[in-house]
Amino acid sequence: MSNVDKALRHLNRKISEREQSQTIGFDEFLRILATRPTSVVRNVFQTFHDMIHGYVGVGVDEYPDDPESINYVNYDCANLFVKDTDHPFFADRLFANRLINHVDAMKSSARQNKIYIFEGPPGSGKSTFLNTLLLKFEEYANSAAGMRYEVVWRLDRRLLARINETQLSSFVDRLTNLLDEYELGQADQLEMKKGEAYSSDYVEIPCPSHDHPLLLIPKRDRRTFFDELFKNDEFKWKLFTDKEFEWVFRETPCTICSSIFNALIQRMPTSMDIYRMIHARPYRFNRRLGEGITVFNPGDRPMKQNMITNEQLQRKIDVLLGDSNAVKYHFSSFAKTNNGIYALMDVKSHNSERLLELHNIISEGIHKVEELEENVKSLFIALMNPEDEKAIEGFPSFSDRIEFINIPYVMDLHTEVEIYRNTFGKHIDESFLPRVLHNFARIIIATRMNKKSPAMLEWIENPASYANYCDENLLLLKMEIYCGHIPPWLTEEDRKRLTAKRRRRIIDESEQEGVTGFSGRDSIKLFNEFYSAHARKDGLISMQSLISYFTKWRTDLSEMLPEHFLDSVVKNYDYGVLQEVKESLYYYNDEQISRDLLNYLFALNFESGAVTLCSFTNDKLEISEDFLRSIEGRLIGMDMADEARLAFRRETQKEYASRTLTQEILASGKDPRETGLFQALHERYVHNLKEKVLEPFVDNENFRRAIKDFDTEAFKTYDKRIRDDVTFLINNLCASRLHYSKQSAKEVCVYVIDQDLARRFSS
Repeated sequence: MSNVDKALRHLNRKISEREQSQTIGFDEFLRILATRPTSVVRNVFQTFHDMIHGYVGVGVDEYPDDPESINYVNYDCANLFVKDTDHPFFADRLFANRLINHVDAMKSSARQNKIYIFEGPPGSGKSTFLNTLLLKFEEYANSAAGMRYEVVWRLDRRLLARINETQLSSFVDRLTNLLDEYELGQADQLEMKKGEAYSSDYVEIPCPSHDHPLLLIPKRDRRTFFDELFKNDEFKWKLFTDKEFEWVFRETPCTICSSIFNALIQRMPTSMDIYRMIHARPYRFNRRLGEGITVFNPGDRPMKQNMITNEQLQRKIDVLLGDSNAVKYHFSSFAKTNNGIYALMDVKSHNSERLLELHNIISEGIHKVEELEENVKSLFIALMNPEDEKAIEGFPSFSDRIEFINIPYVMDLHTEVEIYRNTFGKHIDESFLPRVLHNFARIIIATRMNKKSPAMLEWIENPASYANYCDENLLLLKMEIYCGHIPPWLTEEDRKRLTAKRRRRIIDESEQEGVTGFSGRDSIKLFNEFYSAHARKDGLISMQSLISYFTKWRTDLSEMLPEHFLDSVVKNYDYGVLQEVKESLYYYNDEQISRDLLNYLFALNFESGAVTLCSFTNDKLEISEDFLRSIEGRLIGMDMADEARLAFRRETQKEYASRTLTQEILASGKDPRETGLFQALHERYVHNLKEKVLEPFVDNENFRRAIKDFDTEAFKTYDKRIRDDVTFLINNLCASRLHYSKQSAKEVCVYVIDQDLARRFSS
């Protein structure tokens, strides 16, 4: 087989696997329904809900055991809005929670007679959001997971002829001539006609309103029918009790399907003959053809004639049923999106007229097509700028049918950073010291926030107590809450005061934010300007560069920020990097702490300059004053006077020689780690290490130089203890979740020492 044949066969197989347009009989449809009722019994709202949750999944709550949780969770929207899209939309945590809450609510029948308007300022990404959402809905609805069925009538002309042969014989002859002509001369052309399929024995009539096949069961018989069809399980209980399934018992088929059904009742001896003519096929969505999804832009002019017909199919129906008035195959463009999505891409110009036209359709679910009433149960979505709300002013009854969903500028700093990475490439992280890129996002987001927050000030009674970490308006703290993070620098008292009610008030304030300040387009433009000016191969972008950009290069930008906000960003950064360096320098590994103490106790018995092998750890020890002093600094502090420090050393050595070694280790056979002296030193070591981990190094110029010389030949000239400490510090910074490189770790450590952050924050 040639490569061409293989490629074509593979393509054919893939297309065949995806193609699910085959028509099935009503009895086969019922068997599928009984097997997987949850996926079959769905209207557009339930399908939309399933699509969102299918792509987004379950959110993550960082504090699952918090009794004051408000279920403000982290949803990963990448599969829904980013993956496999040409123009990704980045949903921040606030919007993701807002969207999920609305989607969960719209499943119920009470929330279905509405139009959902996503309102936000220009540059907030509304159009990108809607286009991406519709793309994923079309993809999902045409997949096995999202497939729904619609009605297709297959009128059996032979059966109809036998039932009323005398009445229909002449018409059947005419129909046969038409069908023969169709087969001989017009097959290709007519097969492409929308809304009609043909076989020699049947005339196929698709429901233009995409009715669910279950609606062709008479309303008064549905409860009994479902009671007999489904076994007594959870789905059956939900079907009969949950409001989301009310449509199954309340809705009626479209006028065309009802007319065909009523006409057949008068002609067929039993209803079984009618249901044999009812078939089902997957509801195929195609936005470009307006099937299931229709999107109107403001400049799209309304159609002059909104009634759609199919004259050839109408003639065949008239011939088969013998009555030109029995079924009128007339429908509007709204029918094509029934049980689908009807969207307006900005409420202005012609879309303002379309929005007002939806008033009666949404409230009653009915649209008039000449004398016929057409069912319209669609998901109506619109985009709107705040200034365009005047289009619905003066229609109070319509306002009750509108559900506004805010889609403001991004308020989550992690999402803002993801936008930069997507626009300029993920490699931009390599140009920044850790935290600096996120601080750029913090400055941008601050312009989008209200300068005063009643909810934050009601929670934090004394904002000045956090002057070292936060601004006086608590915007930095509020950003952390928006990200779902509770900072560790909060006092225990304020942490307890963050009740569910207070947290909800803080999140609710986001509904009035994100409509002013730098737009999404502005932030990308500013970042490009900043990044282009400061990114270089021989260095990393620091906080000094960031602050300089806003205070010296673009002084006009700092005017949009609260007073002293940039100073607070620097303080917050200083505190953060100090904690990271402390965390990386502290020997969390208890084994390492034990090793230090055992080496120290063993070394106390040797003169300075000796080289020996510790019998407890098998470490090679170079006994020196620096070696002993470095460990003593962790035990009693580096500021201890030499006389007191030497006294501590003599007393420890005496205790070790007279009691620990002779009585506990040699006589009693205790493990050195179980001795009283070791336990006392361990407790002292851990306490002082956590509190004053940087003190031994703050005034040690050798330590600072060793950091700068790390990973060079010069580093080998330093004392072994200093080399070990520096290597431990740098490796921990690089190996942790903090994403440091060796270069960035060295720069931050030098910054912490030069800025004397340890002393500043200890005071």
